[in-house]
Formats: sequence, structure tokens, C-alpha cells
Amino acid sequence: MATVNHSFVTEFILVGLTDHSDLQLPLFFLFLAMYIITVLGNWGLIILIGLNSHLHTPMYFFLFNLSFIDLCYSSVFTPKMLMNFISEKNIISYQGCMAQLYFFCFFGISECYVLTSMAYDRYVAICNPLLYNIAMSPKVCFNLMFGSYLMAFSGAMAHTGCMLRLTFCDASTINHYFCDILPMLQLSCVSTYVNELVVFIVCGINIIVPSLTIFISYGFILCSILHINSTEGRSKAFSTCSSHIIAVLLFFGSISFMYLQPSSAGSMNKGKISSVFYTNVVPMTNALIYSLRNKDIKLALRKTLSRREIFNHK
Repeated sequence: MATVNHSFVTEFILVGLTDHSDLQLPLFFLFLAMYIITVLGNWGLIILIGLNSHLHTPMYFFLFNLSFIDLCYSSVFTPKMLMNFISEKNIISYQGCMAQLYFFCFFGISECYVLTSMAYDRYVAICNPLLYNIAMSPKVCFNLMFGSYLMAFSGAMAHTGCMLRLTFCDASTINHYFCDILPMLQLSCVSTYVNELVVFIVCGINIIVPSLTIFISYGFILCSILHINSTEGRSKAFSTCSSHIIAVLLFFGSISFMYLQPSSAGSMNKGKISSVFYTNVVPMTNALIYSLRNKDIKLALRKTLSRREIFNHK
């Protein structure tokens, strides 16, 4: 049965990140620079991993998907956010808002599970290196990614489907810079109990379960690292995990602050700052930390550039 659209609102007004007019232009250039770095960084990783056969391993398969997700994730709302900084009235259509909500949920949940898969990959590599080729076979990697996207599809459908059933009478001003779940619930003129229950269940599952899995994996990883006799071996093991740990702390820390607390106008204003981390900062930093701190990526970049130089000389 098709979901009936009960909303009387045809468009929403986005309050934006701040209402201080003197900050709009500096913020525009700041977020434009961040978006350019995000796009170039993630596209660069996708191309490098695709072109270099020595990067066709489980670790870089997950990094390829993470870069793709981050690229799409930031593109869901950053272009609209940039337009809002320089336009007088920040309007988004009802259909556009629901589409933005769906893809925000889809790519956000996907990232949770890709980061979890990467933690599992590091756990197997360090704790069970002899079984690595079996435990992280192409079939297992494919199933992990398929499961990640399936969970994302289910969660995004649940949130968007529940939002489509709400009625927005006269209230059309969203206290945020994109169509997020909690600010939109505050506008409804009917009961949002079911939506809040879905947020509690879906966000609880998709934040707490991956977080626990990651921290348990790193508990075992830490125990294994401490049993390594050589200092060089311990340093190498820590180095392979450090980039992932930074990405996990930034993403799960900021998203937990937004969704695992009671919603109110005050918390929503604080939530905007938290949202900047998981919508803008994380997609950018993931590209930077996995490229600047990764020797294999640097080697792949040098090889790709040298091949291009040889081709140009010919």
C-alpha cells in the first residue's frame, strides 16, 4: 500500500547553521574549501584503489566503499548548505526534503557498518593472521558490504516512511541546515510517538551495536599488540589501526551526541555543531587520514603519477 502524504506544507525554510549575517560569507568559503577537499580526497582514493592492483585487498575494498559513501554523504547536503549561506531565503521543497532525509539516513547508516567491517578486518589481520585469507575472502567481504547497504536501506526506509505519515500544518521552519529527523519532528502537528520510537530503536541498533562491535574488536587487538615482543612490530600494528580509530571516534562521538539524547530547542542548537562533524568534517578527515597517514596509498599515488609521466613522454 502506498504511503499517503498528509502534509499541508509544500516547502520548508531551513534556518541554517547561524543567523548572524556577518558570518555567512566566511562560513561559505570555509565549507566550500572543506567540500572541495572532501570531493578531491575521496575521488582520489577511489581512483587510486581502482587503478592499483596491489590495493585490491579487503582493507582497501572497505576503504573504497567508505570513500564512495563519504563522497555521496557529503554531497547530500553540502551543496544546499553552501547555497543557503549566500541566498536570502533558504527554501527546500517537501519532496526535496524527504529525499535529502532518505539519503542522509542511508549513507549515514552505511558508514556505521563499513567502519565496523574495517574494525573486523583489522581484528582478523592482527589477531588471526594465519586465517586472514579464509576469514576475509572476497565472498565474506562482499557479504559484509551487502549487509551494510541492506541495513542502511532498511533504516532509511523506516525513518523516511514514518516521516511521510506526519502532518506539517503551518510550521515550516526547520531549525537546522538540512532536513534532519529530530528538527522535523518538532514541526509536526500530530503525535510523533511512533517516529520517536523508531528513532530510538533504529539509531540505538545502528549506533550502539556497531560501536560495541568496534570496541570489542579493538579490545582483542590491543591484547594481541601488547603480546608482540618487538617494539617495531607493536608500532606497525598501532599504525595500521590509528587512522581507523580516529575516524570511528569522530563519527560515532558526534552522531551519538545528536541522537542519543532528549531533543529540545537548546539541544538542537548544540546539535547543529555536532552535525557539522559527522556531515562535513568526518567525510573530509577520512580522506585525509587514510591518504596522508597511509604508506600504501602514497606508493600508489607515486606509481600512478610516474605511469602518467611515461605515457605523456610517449
